Amino acid sequence: MSDRTLDQNAAQWPILEAWSRQKMWFINGAKTRMSAEEWKDVLTAAFEGETSPRLAMGLNGGVVMLGRRTSKYNKARFSEWLDWLLGASHHANIDLTGEWEKNAKHLWEQIND
Repeated sequence: MSDRTLDQNAAQWPILEAWSRQKMWFINGAKTRMSAEEWKDVLTAAFEGETSPRLAMGLNGGVVMLGRRTSKYNKARFSEWLDWLLGASHHANIDLTGEWEKNAKHLWEQIND
């Protein structure tokens, strides 16, 4: 299996940044903004179907989900992730104009040629 490319990795971040800027989410019962990294955790779990998650107790309470890492995806799986992420963004009404179009759209087109 071939590892994901740097271009693939770079293409996801403008999308995740858009989620961070545009979408509020409930954390500990309060609606708040999440970082792009936190959205990556939530969206990766959704992409994986939230199936068979491994949950650990946090050191000071709470719950930690283990093992969801896009860095372990091969090129084909990462391409599926990016396709899914674009579709999820559309369904959540995340506006990807601007940063996405300036910084990642050309990467996406190169990846899928």
